[in-house]
Amino acid sequence: MNRSILLRSILFLLSALLIFILVYLLYVIISYQRIPDNQEISVRQSTQTPTSLSTSTPYTAVTYNLGFGAYTPSFTFFMDGGKQSVAESKESVLSCIQGAINTMETQNADFILLQEIDVDSTRSHHVNEKALLEGAFSSYHASFAFNYNSAYLLVPPWEPHGKSLSGLELFSKYPITSSIRRSLPVASGLSKFFDLDRCYTISRIPVDNGKELCIYTVHLSAYGTNDTVRAGQLSMLFSDMAADRASGNYVLCGGDFNHDLKADESDTENRESWAYPFPRSNLPEGFSFAMDLLTDEQKAALPHTSRMTDIPYDKENSYVVTLDGFIISDNIQCLNYNTIVTDYAYSDHEPVSFQFSLR
Repeated sequence: MNRSILLRSILFLLSALLIFILVYLLYVIISYQRIPDNQEISVRQSTQTPTSLSTSTPYTAVTYNLGFGAYTPSFTFFMDGGKQSVAESKESVLSCIQGAINTMETQNADFILLQEIDVDSTRSHHVNEKALLEGAFSSYHASFAFNYNSAYLLVPPWEPHGKSLSGLELFSKYPITSSIRRSLPVASGLSKFFDLDRCYTISRIPVDNGKELCIYTVHLSAYGTNDTVRAGQLSMLFSDMAADRASGNYVLCGGDFNHDLKADESDTENRESWAYPFPRSNLPEGFSFAMDLLTDEQKAALPHTSRMTDIPYDKENSYVVTLDGFIISDNIQCLNYNTIVTDYAYSDHEPVSFQFSLR
């Protein structure tokens, strides 16, 4: 091959690559569309007989980030410095979701708050996890909201994350009279096209004293989100919670906060970008983390709820942190609180169980 032919071949390949990149970017931009804010959610009603909650009765809530069914103990995620972006196999996803279901069934919780439920995603081999969960908890009322519906992401290049359709869901033994989806602030500029959408839901359950238990199911942003986005998300969440409390209602907010819930908020050194200390001083008046109502010894003894996935899970060497928990209003009493230890068998998170009563 002479030099001119070689040069033309290289220019052709570079031109084809440039065209491909431009077409892909155009596809991502055209595909981008945030889910509307204040969207009403259709509630699946069940045949459960209880019609309302009552004061002084013990109830249990469990929150669990399912990690879209990919995180076996050996799974490592590329955004944590690991290698993988897609679950090992469809069978692995089915096994993780079933393991999570079995774990939750042993708790017999009144309320189950779940995050990272894939409906049709490349990363989870298109397993409809929502259908599996709703089949397992068919006797519960259910409220599902899509968190994001992303374009096909070509990162990482060796194993593209692909297209993701995913959400969060509340299962309740008690009737959900209404549920809405709130769209959280996310990154702006070009980064927004690759930053997955975020939301929380507000579901209302009647109490026999005329008030409501307002359950907030939340999944805040992670992976180095800037200070403005973090502050905007919390400000919006806190505003809604404060308004419900001012109306005399009970507020229970649970999920994956993507902040270090055990760290002092002034402790910002040696922290991963996704594990900033939670700014407790910004909580609205009358609100606290349920774990803060434990004794110092009990709180310190709580096992962490999330592992960093740069390496396969290693009890001695993996970086672990507490990202999951519950915020409650001052008219809710904490009766018991604990982390359910699975050794990260089914997710990169552990479930958290909270027993409470309404004052």
